[in-house]
Amino acid sequence: MQLGKPSQTAWTVAFHRAAHQSIEEGRIFTDPLAVRILGQDAESVVRAAQEQPTAKPMRIFVASRTRFAEDALAKAAACGTNQLVVLGAGLDTYAYRTTLADRVRIFEVDHPDTQAWKRGLLEEASIATPPYLTFVPLDFERHSLAEGLGSAGFDFGKQTFFTWLGVVPYLREEAVWTTLHFIAQLVHGAHVVFDYSDPPETMQEDQRSRHERRAARVAGLGERWITYFTPGVLREKLLAAGFADVEDLGPPEIAARYFPSRAGIAREKGGHIVRASTVR
Repeated sequence: MQLGKPSQTAWTVAFHRAAHQSIEEGRIFTDPLAVRILGQDAESVVRAAQEQPTAKPMRIFVASRTRFAEDALAKAAACGTNQLVVLGAGLDTYAYRTTLADRVRIFEVDHPDTQAWKRGLLEEASIATPPYLTFVPLDFERHSLAEGLGSAGFDFGKQTFFTWLGVVPYLREEAVWTTLHFIAQLVHGAHVVFDYSDPPETMQEDQRSRHERRAARVAGLGERWITYFTPGVLREKLLAAGFADVEDLGPPEIAARYFPSRAGIAREKGGHIVRASTVR
């Protein structure tokens, strides 16, 4: 992101979540606040989305990773997890519509500029900040995640769930592993859901060409994709870092779970959704 400005890709992701509510009728996941936080009406969102037909695969992927993360959180909460950290929260609305308000304390972590922008949008939309939510404005160039959470009242002795969606591709690999090692070392157990992409060079030519066009667009916003993973190597490193249970859904598995009518034609390469846990 550009210094002094909120994340432009955070707006795009929120737009995809909002468009999914109308165009696909929220079939993968339902978010009654997705349109409202944008300060737009559903009809305007649909018209704008229909002007970008090539964005549909990304919209479906965004909806799928959100559903996956929220389902995994619900299962973890049922087994005793009582803290949620939303890393790179952007315009995520989970904290304002959760059904786990009586069980889970939530921390939203994001760059100060993006978080201030979000809080302004929340106020304009009359979406109240719930008492179980703590905002953590954090500039990773100046402070570590542990420092930011510690100063916000995070309890390092509680089992915690982390969502980290739409962030990993923009980080250096070293920074990705610094965060994952921090999560893995929490003494009472932790879970994390994040997403990543296969390396472009492993894709078929037409898919790689589309990927490169999307990459060029986000780079033009000052938010370049720089890190990719190979599934087998990633799994081995997660296990070595201390995660005991790793679930990785690639394009075929995502299709089979969320839109089975297209499962037989899903590509082998593309975006992945990962759930990793240190809880056995």
